[in-house]
Amino acid sequence: MHSRLKQVSSLILPVLLLSMLLLGACENDLKKIKEISSKFTSQPYDTTKGVEVIYSDSAIVKGKMITPMMIHFNVAAPYYIMPKGVKVIFYDVYAREDGNIVADSAVYHDVDQKIEFYHHVVYTTAKNETFKSEELIWDKLKKSMYSTKPVQLVSATGDILNGVNFTSDDKLLNPQMTQATGSFNVKDMPGAK
Repeated sequence: MHSRLKQVSSLILPVLLLSMLLLGACENDLKKIKEISSKFTSQPYDTTKGVEVIYSDSAIVKGKMITPMMIHFNVAAPYYIMPKGVKVIFYDVYAREDGNIVADSAVYHDVDQKIEFYHHVVYTTAKNETFKSEELIWDKLKKSMYSTKPVQLVSATGDILNGVNFTSDDKLLNPQMTQATGSFNVKDMPGAK
């Protein structure tokens, strides 16, 4: 009996050591799998080139977005990056161009319906008024736009207004900003001869 116990104990020790090694290897493999999967969730889900998207409401075309490249990230709050430039064209009810935004890059957040335009952002309205900045955020749900970067507004008559903390409706009809300075063209001064 003593020899049988010795045989069993001599078998248990190697099996126990092998089990511990295998369990340790599984734990390392699980860590590796988690590491790899986390890399893939932050990787682009889809990259599309030559993108043209039409926005419509009740069968009326409201706008068009054109970008040479769009990268889709499929995460908890999906978003799209346009790293090589973007142009958004707005249309009125008669399908005439009602303004456009051009920027070097943009990010579209699908859930909250916001588009962030960055670098050399220029928004030109149908009245030939121009917004210029390094940033413009368009909240499609609230139909508003804002920027925390320095902004310049140029009117059709050449008046220039500079400021920060810009907010407006999405047609630039009621722009507001703080620390505003500017230069204005004055044709006639009252009482001047």
